[in-house]
Amino acid sequence: MEKILKSLKENGIKTVRFEQSQTYGIPHNRSIPVKHFEHMATCGVNMSLTYMAFDPKGVPIQNTGYGEEVHYADCKAFPDLDTFQILPWCSNTARVLIEGEYNGQKVPVYPRVVAKQQLERLKELDLSIWSAHEHEFYLVNKETLKPMDSETFCLATVCSSVYDSFFQQVITDLPKAGVDIECFGCEAGEGQLEITYRPEFGIKAADTAHTFKLGIKEIALQHGYIASFMSKPWPDQYGSSAHYCHSLWDADGKIPKLYDASSPTGLSEIGQYWVAGLIEHARAITVFMAPTTNCLKRLRRNSMAPWNVTWGPDNRTCAIRVKEQGEKGTYIENRIGASACNPYVSMAATIAAGLDGIIKKLPLPEGIDGEGDAYNDEHVPEGTQKLPETMEEAVEALLEDKVIIEALGPEFIKCFVAAKRHDIKLEKEAIAKGQCGEWERKYLFYMM
Repeated sequence: MEKILKSLKENGIKTVRFEQSQTYGIPHNRSIPVKHFEHMATCGVNMSLTYMAFDPKGVPIQNTGYGEEVHYADCKAFPDLDTFQILPWCSNTARVLIEGEYNGQKVPVYPRVVAKQQLERLKELDLSIWSAHEHEFYLVNKETLKPMDSETFCLATVCSSVYDSFFQQVITDLPKAGVDIECFGCEAGEGQLEITYRPEFGIKAADTAHTFKLGIKEIALQHGYIASFMSKPWPDQYGSSAHYCHSLWDADGKIPKLYDASSPTGLSEIGQYWVAGLIEHARAITVFMAPTTNCLKRLRRNSMAPWNVTWGPDNRTCAIRVKEQGEKGTYIENRIGASACNPYVSMAATIAAGLDGIIKKLPLPEGIDGEGDAYNDEHVPEGTQKLPETMEEAVEALLEDKVIIEALGPEFIKCFVAAKRHDIKLEKEAIAKGQCGEWERKYLFYMM
């Protein structure tokens, strides 16, 4: 607290956001004048529990357990002071991330709380996770909603000049807020960009993803753009992903645990169990990795996104890609993740699935080597399941998986599933009117 108060004074900060991520990954906050920061940080700030039950348009969702059931009550939210960051793209503004408490307990549907619970389970096995999300997003003119560049070619150098002033502010400001930008450039879609950053251990990785997404959106608005992490805003363009790249280490983050040079797969015994767990529960966790009706439209054959439950060494056609790069560099890429995912939930679901593989010592199924093609049925192991294609199918796959439900907790599952059923209802209404694409863009494009 003393360090924060000193920083607030030295940097002329006037406002501190008490910020949280809700079910859809949309940030909510109360902005506090700096003179009240210490009191609010100590005594907590009132936040409506219903934020956890809002859809992207701010409409309360029924049957979540956090709306009418609790009479739209407040929880008392307290900051994690380790998350304090000054936001250089905002005027005299800093931020702390908060978690709610209700009836003397942490609110179990807070995505950050759910992720921390899985990290604690990992720690009990003397393990930690080093991870980062790889986000793609679309950048369009705020007024016309058209891409700034309609001739984009993936990673073509000339495309970067179109977005130069935006890129320059991103690589200047985001590192000051704790996001260590590593690489940036244009992707395959018109107006589609990708910016990556260094991994972090534990919950800080998801906090960084939260900061990154909001920072990108706010900086974009300052340049006259809208940045959207909606996964597939246009059916004829590439979908935007958020691959979850991660590796396992000992609890202190000193000893890597994934690699074994003597193994044919390059994976240690623990690494093989972990991947087996991801494969075992891939269908169930798809709804967390690709959590909107629009996200699921990205998971198609020949789409540069996975469409079946496969794994392979350095194989981008698979759902789970193992990148062997020696003892400290080997990592696993969960490619199911869509850009609209909530990074806390994506992290929690991946850990829950991998942990089950370790706990049960699940055998690693047959993979697809680097020369194989998961889009080609001839290369796919017999009996391989497809990933869910619709939200109904994705919810059903989750509800059939008792391991994942127990790991993430019944209250979180109830709230999350209620939100997905809400989306299913809205999608069906839009389809009946012949307006599905238009509805999705109005529902998701700006807020995601």
